[in-house]
Amino acid sequence: MKYVVLLYDGMADCPVAELNNKTPMETARKPLFDAMGRDAEVGMARTIPAGMPLGSDVANLSVLGYDPARYYTGRSPIEAVSIGVPVGPGDLTMRCNLVTLSDNAPFESKTMLDYSGGEISTPEAAQLIAAVQEALGSDEFTFYAGVQYRHCLLWKNAAARINELGTLTPPHDILDRPIANHLPPPMLLEIVKESHTILDRHSINIARRAAGKRPANSIWLWGEGTKPALPDFYGLHGLKGSIISAVDLLKGIGILAGMRAPHVVGATGWLDTDYEGKARCAVEELRSGCDFVYLHFEATDEAGHRGDLAGKIRGIELIDERVLPTLLGYLEQEDDYALMILPDHPTPLCVKTHTGGMVPYMIFRKSWRGSGRGVDSVSEATAAATGNVVEYGPDLIAKFIHP
Repeated sequence: MKYVVLLYDGMADCPVAELNNKTPMETARKPLFDAMGRDAEVGMARTIPAGMPLGSDVANLSVLGYDPARYYTGRSPIEAVSIGVPVGPGDLTMRCNLVTLSDNAPFESKTMLDYSGGEISTPEAAQLIAAVQEALGSDEFTFYAGVQYRHCLLWKNAAARINELGTLTPPHDILDRPIANHLPPPMLLEIVKESHTILDRHSINIARRAAGKRPANSIWLWGEGTKPALPDFYGLHGLKGSIISAVDLLKGIGILAGMRAPHVVGATGWLDTDYEGKARCAVEELRSGCDFVYLHFEATDEAGHRGDLAGKIRGIELIDERVLPTLLGYLEQEDDYALMILPDHPTPLCVKTHTGGMVPYMIFRKSWRGSGRGVDSVSEATAAATGNVVEYGPDLIAKFIHP
């Protein structure tokens, strides 16, 4: 028996006026997804417990069966594990975004124009983070490069100071808004301000401006945390697992859970990702002895943050067109298999950030084909109408693996 979770990050949304009050899920062409949905269990699940951060870190831990209230210690240390940051038990980590801030002065009066530094590429970003490390790195602070705009700051022996930070604001939560009320505390603010001085005049950003692109002209620190410890996934479920994703957050969860986290060349976390490459990687993992694959796609979340309606719809469709054919082509050779498709959380276009509402899920088993137990088309509305509700997110994995 093979088990695959197909995670469309941030796919759930609200009705959109331009779509005649339909959601992107209701509008997108997804014939393979919907065909399975007709013979599946469809319902709604609460992946983020009340009072917890509205992020992919909390939500994906929950979907994988780990109670966030027990195991969550912050976002950045999970990503740090994937990047290879040597996080000690007394260390503190922070996500270090490359962002685009407006040109107005003073620094405190600037606006957050882009949480992704103008969709900065990984090679460009590596040079910018290297420049920040050269100028601001020390025995206390070390900057590590990740993928595209997502990087990490290690603050040595500072775990005991985490409460001094308050809650650092994710940059995608203040898109197109002034940063004045969201600045980090003084011990970090000076680092952020100095990074802007360094990056704003860096040759990479001079070239980006000349090419009509937004500059990645500052770092932004958030997602503070200490190193977590997760129980081994195989020990919990007796399944050898693998997580396939373009982003370090998901890879880090996999590594912490004792799962494989293979690298896919061309996986970007956006609409231009190598869909076929990720699908082929999933099949290879299953063929190589894995029983459980968690296949994650980021583009629907990125589109939600950007308010990109067409991009969000297309992100849903591309998985149906370019991932499911390869994946199902392999799975259909199995006597039985189970496939769960869901988002981790909503990222509504109208607010451009994560919200904490319930998400639609679909669980399909080959043995259920022809049962007619599901819905004609899977969406937020049809899932809610079934009356199937999972209030405690970690129960989803038990429902999926141990029905």
